[in-house]
Amino acid sequence: MDKQHIKTVANNKKAFHDYFVIESMEAGIELCGTEVKSIRGGGINLKDSFCMVKNGELLISNMHISPYGHGNIFNRDPYRVRRLLMHKKEINKLYGKFKQDGLAIIPLSVYFKGSLVKVQVGLCKGKKLHDKRDAAAEKDAKRDIDRAIKAKHKAQSIMHK
Repeated sequence: MDKQHIKTVANNKKAFHDYFVIESMEAGIELCGTEVKSIRGGGINLKDSFCMVKNGELLISNMHISPYGHGNIFNRDPYRVRRLLMHKKEINKLYGKFKQDGLAIIPLSVYFKGSLVKVQVGLCKGKKLHDKRDAAAEKDAKRDIDRAIKAKHKAQSIMHK
């Protein structure tokens, strides 16, 4: 069987800024037809979304899926709570770490795997302000190094001509 085509639709950049991702898992999501069509068009936002475990089910809240343009009466509430599909053992494992270690369950990305919509869910620990500053400083330093290397290569290529 050949590899299934994976097309990323949305990433939660804010999650990587605000949290350390300790572990990530893949989950399916329960959607209606017009929501899938809207996601295919890129009408999804994960910015302030989070996951919770309620009655043994993993639910995603605050995920915005824009109403489908041609959906008329079949469109659902853009912010409705949606069920994530995972095995019971995986949900219990996430819930145990969530309760015991004080971690958060955050959706990291939404993508199509073949024709199915999947959500990458991360077990995350919140960053403190100094951690965010360190990450920003590290990112700036890496950018400066990359610029210097690029400028050096450009200067060498001009000298060889």
